[in-house]
Amino acid sequence: MIASLGMYDFGAAQAANDRLWALIRDDLRKRGIAAPEALTRGADAYWPAWASPQLLLSQTCGYPFRARLRDQVTLVGTPDYGLPGAPPGHYYSVLVARKDDPRVDLAAFDGARLAYNEDLSQSGWAAPQTHLAGLGLTLRPHLRTGGHQRSAGAVADGLADIAALDAVTWAIMQDLDPMAQRLRVIARTDPTPVLPFITARDRDPAPIFAAIAGAVAAMPPGDRALLRLRGIVAIPAADYLVVPNPPTPAQIAHGFAPN
Repeated sequence: MIASLGMYDFGAAQAANDRLWALIRDDLRKRGIAAPEALTRGADAYWPAWASPQLLLSQTCGYPFRARLRDQVTLVGTPDYGLPGAPPGHYYSVLVARKDDPRVDLAAFDGARLAYNEDLSQSGWAAPQTHLAGLGLTLRPHLRTGGHQRSAGAVADGLADIAALDAVTWAIMQDLDPMAQRLRVIARTDPTPVLPFITARDRDPAPIFAAIAGAVAAMPPGDRALLRLRGIVAIPAADYLVVPNPPTPAQIAHGFAPN
């Protein structure tokens, strides 16, 4: 069996995720469900885990869920991070620039160099592109970094002008990563459903949902505060599937214009 919680798993958050998984694991075992002792980390925590028939629990991004995984996995539920300005189980991206960048508002960044984590990221790619397109603005795909922290670092170091970061990642970075002090928020996107918990296609999600709910309620207050995790809610898969897909970085780089 495979379990991974890799979406918010850096610094002190790793130990908090280990303790969260121990609570989930023990509850599942009491329900007669075999669960791995430890979380899978590294590259195997993402696409290899999501595509595996041995997947017990993972967290993916909304864009991969609707673009590739919707018929391969079962939606378990949606974490609620209690973000201000977002309904339960929803989140948004914050667009960040260097504190010493003289540009004040988002319009001034029209055509700016965007650092983004990857092509199928909802918060790092899809959300900012959709948001900017609605304002008649563009961000030029400049640097694919492989992670939100790396995108933030690219902006802080002057390798890009702006990046869109998952608001939960940004909140955790403000607690754990001094680099966040070199950046400022320019704008934020409209809320969409949070990164969903998933399991293998043929697995019953109900006991997993219940185990997560019980584990979150039993978390030490410090872990709950660090991970920003308030609970788990049921958001229909259809709410993920109606979120628009933007042009790809390659299409935008080659002047693609949607109808």
